[in-house]
Amino acid sequence: MKGVLLVNLGSPESPTPKDVKPYLDEFLMDKYVIDVPFLLRALLVRGIILQTRPKKSAEAYARIWTDEGSPLIVISKRMHKKVQGLVNIPVALAMRYGTITILKGLQELHDKGVTEVMLFPLYPQHAMASTTTILVLAEELRAKHFPEMKFTNVPAFYNKPDYIKALANSIKKHLDTFEYDHLLFSYHGIPKRHIRKTDITKSHCKIDGSCCNTPSPAHEFCYRHQCYETTKQVVAFLGIPEGKYSQTFQSRLAGDKWLTPYTDVEVNKMPEKGIKKLAVVTPAFVSDCLETLEEIAMEANHQFKENGGEEFLAIPCMNDGDEWCGVVADWIKDWAK
Repeated sequence: MKGVLLVNLGSPESPTPKDVKPYLDEFLMDKYVIDVPFLLRALLVRGIILQTRPKKSAEAYARIWTDEGSPLIVISKRMHKKVQGLVNIPVALAMRYGTITILKGLQELHDKGVTEVMLFPLYPQHAMASTTTILVLAEELRAKHFPEMKFTNVPAFYNKPDYIKALANSIKKHLDTFEYDHLLFSYHGIPKRHIRKTDITKSHCKIDGSCCNTPSPAHEFCYRHQCYETTKQVVAFLGIPEGKYSQTFQSRLAGDKWLTPYTDVEVNKMPEKGIKKLAVVTPAFVSDCLETLEEIAMEANHQFKENGGEEFLAIPCMNDGDEWCGVVADWIKDWAK
C-alpha cells in the first residue's frame, strides 16, 4: 500500500524561551545546518548561541503566534487536511524539528499498512539544511524502525510548470490590488560553502553568477541556481519587465560568508533609489513562518518605511491555497498510479 509523508521545518511548542531553547538546540546542532565538527558545533551552539538567542527568538515568535498556535504548524495542518481530501491514499504530516516528528509520521503510515512512501520535503529548492537533512533522517529511521518500507523521494520542484503557475498566480492575486514600484524575491540564505559542498561535479560552482547560467549537472542540487531559476520563470510567467524586480537572500548568521545580496541591506537602500512602493515575495517557503511573517512582514516593512519607503506589501506564501494543494494532490496521484 502507498502513502505520503509531507515534511516541513517545524516550530517550538510555544513562544517562550523554555520551549524555544530545545527547538533551537535540535535545529542548530543538526550537522547539515551548521556543518562543522561536533565539538566546535556544540561550543558554538550550546556555549554561545543558546545563551542569548532563545530569549530573542521567543520574542520574535510571540509577535507572530496566533490563538491556534504556531502559524507554520497551523498552515501546514490545513494544507495537509486539504491534500488528504483530494487523494485516496494515506497522507501524513511531519516536521524535521520539534514534536511532530518524522518518526511519528512514518509510524502513522505504517499503522495504516503503508509500505511504499512518497517522501515529500516541502521545499521548492534543494539545500543541505532543508532537503538533505530530511531525507537522511528519514532513511535512518526507515532502516531502524521500518525496514520493509520503500521510499520515493520528491526532488526539488523549483522549475515544475504547475508549481511555477501556482506560485505566479498566488503572487499575481496580491499584485493586482497593489500598485508597486518594485517586486523583490527574497529567498532564505545559506552559507556559500553549502553551495560548493552540494556541487556533485566538484568544479562547477563559482558563486559568481556565471555558473548559475551555464548548464551543468550541478544544478540538480544547487540552491542558488534553483532560486534564480524560480525567479526567472515566475517573472516570465507574469511578464514583469527587467528593472522592476530583483532577488536577495535573508536570514544569515554572523561570522560566515552567506549568499548575497542581503535582503535587509537592499530593502534599506531602495527608498533612496526611488522605490517607494515595495512588494516582497518569499518563494523558498510554501508556508508562512517566522522568516516571512516577522522578518519580512514586520521587520523589513519597518526598516523600509524608516528609510523613506511609503507602502510595503509582504505577499503571503501559497499556504493552503486551492491551486497549490491541487498541484500537490496531482503529483501524489501521478505517483500512486
